[in-house]
Amino acid sequence: MIARLALRHDMLRKAGMAALVALAAIGITAPAHAQNQQPSANAILIAKQIVQLKGVQQMMNPIAIGVVEKVKGIVMQSNFMWAKDINEVTAQMHKEFDGRSGEMVDAAARAYAAHFTEPELKQILTFYQSPVGQKMVVEEPKAIEDSMHGAAEWADNLSVDVMNRMRAEMKKRGHDM
Repeated sequence: MIARLALRHDMLRKAGMAALVALAAIGITAPAHAQNQQPSANAILIAKQIVQLKGVQQMMNPIAIGVVEKVKGIVMQSNFMWAKDINEVTAQMHKEFDGRSGEMVDAAARAYAAHFTEPELKQILTFYQSPVGQKMVVEEPKAIEDSMHGAAEWADNLSVDVMNRMRAEMKKRGHDM
């Protein structure tokens, strides 16, 4: 039972991490230091245009779908004999939850409005409406993905270097690894 709970927690944590990576890719994080005042409704509307231009909803749609499928997989592991019912319930859950990525658009708009003034938001919107801004929307996720692959490769190489160094240091102390 504990192992199943740990597995479920791990799978849901990975889904959450996927969401965070997607949010980082589009430049949305939780407000670290929100402005003292609540953003105006107009600032939120401008920010919403920005996050829509950046494709937040399209980025979040696969995550919403993936979360439903991950939960299905978790439930299926311990209840495989109910596969038909689980598949039917999953189809129902997709209808109910797949469209919820719009919630992220609203949350992202509030986050942007909390970090930028209305004049700044107008300048950002103008940028994202420009040709180079549109190119950024298309190319930035690819650049971030390339960067993440590069970081993973770098970390793999670093771990080899660290392991080699650890073995050498341990050998100096009379331990063969």
